[in-house]
Amino acid sequence: MSHHIPTAHTVRELREALEPSRLAARSIALVPTMGALHEGHLSLIRQARERCDVVVVSIFVNPSQFDRSADLERYPRQEAQDAELAAQAGADLVFVPSVEEIYPAGFATQVQVLGITDRLEGASRGPEHFRGVATVVAKLLNIVQPDSAFFGQKDAQQVLVIRRLVADLNLPVRVEVGATVREPDGLALSSRNAQLSPEQRERALALHAGLKAAADLVASGERAASALLDAAQSAMVLFDVEPEYLSLVDPDTLEDLTQLDGPGLLAVAAYVGSVRLIDNVILDPSSIVVDPTLPSPIRKVSACSV
Repeated sequence: MSHHIPTAHTVRELREALEPSRLAARSIALVPTMGALHEGHLSLIRQARERCDVVVVSIFVNPSQFDRSADLERYPRQEAQDAELAAQAGADLVFVPSVEEIYPAGFATQVQVLGITDRLEGASRGPEHFRGVATVVAKLLNIVQPDSAFFGQKDAQQVLVIRRLVADLNLPVRVEVGATVREPDGLALSSRNAQLSPEQRERALALHAGLKAAADLVASGERAASALLDAAQSAMVLFDVEPEYLSLVDPDTLEDLTQLDGPGLLAVAAYVGSVRLIDNVILDPSSIVVDPTLPSPIRKVSACSV
């Protein structure tokens, strides 16, 4: 069954559409996306639907956070299908601005979060990546002015950057984080997965295999970061995939850990063919449970943890 959903293409249209809800003091949620919606996005929309009165989904492929123009050009775009999926998941309004609407002629402001943006994704993709993320998220939060904004744990470093942005700028919004959604075989859902050939789709399981190998070692009592990283890398190489980075870091500072004395964020990025994929898991030796989506002992990530 088709679901019609109002779509705003300009800031003015969006604010006019939300004005009645603001006047009625209804709570507003924002789920920012770059489109090509999958179950990971839809799970965030459903969480937003449960917690807030009005759910806005933004769809904007942000050019300033891509370090490769070819990646930007190849990024999937399917506005009509995305709007339908968002409506089915419980969205009330879709915001689909043009690049010119977000970055009009003369746009000259950038938002930069220091300290946690120069490693992992920042080291691989360059300083402009998180400047682009922070700037567009700051704009979207100002444009929509939601009570809550929902992000996915798969982009753990991005979540950390956004939490810092919101805290430092005193933005009146709650940052909510949903757990990574996976395929039955463990592959983290990503809009980029559609670009994988069948052979590459098999090799893409390397990222999950690496995380699982490390988590299994933690469950058996290993605490040395070097051993955990070696196990993860060895598991990935079996799929003929070399990580671009594979790091065990403090979940709050992203500083490298040598020993797992508390929760640690194990983060990985790798190219499978020309498709760049990322994944992560929180390893916590004091709180180990079995999660069926990652069949190994890992820590459950609550809605508000990084």
